Amino acid sequence: MAFHSQQASDSTFFVESDEPRQRMNMRDAAKMLARNRQEMIANELSRLASDEYLEDIMQHMRHMEDETLPDANLIDMQREIQWFMRPYLIDFLIEAHAAFSLLPETLFLTVNLLDRYCSKRVVYKQHYQLVGCAALLIAAKYGDKKDRVPQINELNNMCCGLYDAGMFTQMEMHVLNTLDWNIGHPTVDFFTQLIVTEEGDSREVEHMAAYICEIALYHRDFVSTKPSIMARSSLALARAILGAPEINDGEWDHTENVTLLALSQHLHQPSVTLSRKYANPYYSGVSRKLTDFLQHQAAIARREPPTPPCEPTMSSNSNNVYSTPHKGVGSVPGVADGYMTPPITPDGACFGQSNGMMKEYHQLPPRCPVTPSPQPTHAPVYQHQHMATHSYFEPGAHAAY
Repeated sequence: MAFHSQQASDSTFFVESDEPRQRMNMRDAAKMLARNRQEMIANELSRLASDEYLEDIMQHMRHMEDETLPDANLIDMQREIQWFMRPYLIDFLIEAHAAFSLLPETLFLTVNLLDRYCSKRVVYKQHYQLVGCAALLIAAKYGDKKDRVPQINELNNMCCGLYDAGMFTQMEMHVLNTLDWNIGHPTVDFFTQLIVTEEGDSREVEHMAAYICEIALYHRDFVSTKPSIMARSSLALARAILGAPEINDGEWDHTENVTLLALSQHLHQPSVTLSRKYANPYYSGVSRKLTDFLQHQAAIARREPPTPPCEPTMSSNSNNVYSTPHKGVGSVPGVADGYMTPPITPDGACFGQSNGMMKEYHQLPPRCPVTPSPQPTHAPVYQHQHMATHSYFEPGAHAAY
């Protein structure tokens, strides 16, 4: 997969421009004021309607949340797609999302469509990035502004011309048909905005929660986590990191406690691409604040003397009851065990080009074994090949699980 583009190398996606802005003439200023007034009226009408239909809206969102939740156990059954490939694709999607200035919920909807498709169809690794681009196109057309929807030629340039233009359209239709055109999904950003509005959290807490939720996109542990649970857990963790007062919004069940603990264990090594994005002052520089918080906690842990062990109640080889399970109950035996993303540089000439810093970042050997991917003997894995488009993505070509 060609996760690198010429635009991505200059690291300008997340940097504010210093170029002087052109002054707006009176006619354009009047149009903007009228448009802002229309938005204010529309928002007020929406608020009045939401107060009356809020219970019905939330009931529908809870139903859609269950209906559109991907299954990580089914993604484990993929023959070529492995979890160590996921961070490279998420990095690419985050850079493309920032390059086109899309809405925050568009990114979460993109990953949801990607995971739902991978839960139902066999995906070859040379098509993995193509599925991500198709999901980005669908998500942008569904909920974003029309003038910001990516063009196929722009996505093709970001993919280094790896695919034909017709392949994007064909994959887009195949994703829609596979999902029965059921695109609507209440994203974690939707539930976060509801909680922030109700509890009155600061912008800094909101940005830190968004940063934590995007960190979760990289890991298998959270693929099948409900967005409402993710939103509540990330906000609670963000308040703790920033020293904001805790909010007593009801009792927490076991799933929310496990999610909160799992999130706290994945904050230590975020993606370089994502960290650069949230270092921007627009996002309150929360990536630097998270790094400072973790360094402070590590310094405290080094100064504290070790706690004497309590009387043992379990055998030494028993499992840690606080560890986050890597596979859910009812998973299929004999397939990939869904290990955490190990720091392995994939094979192929184009796969790891998206960020040179990622190679320096992934220097430690993997903690867990990885299921090897089959390697063809006649050509490189990610070499662009000309293939007949009618045989790629037809619903009958690859059986659904």
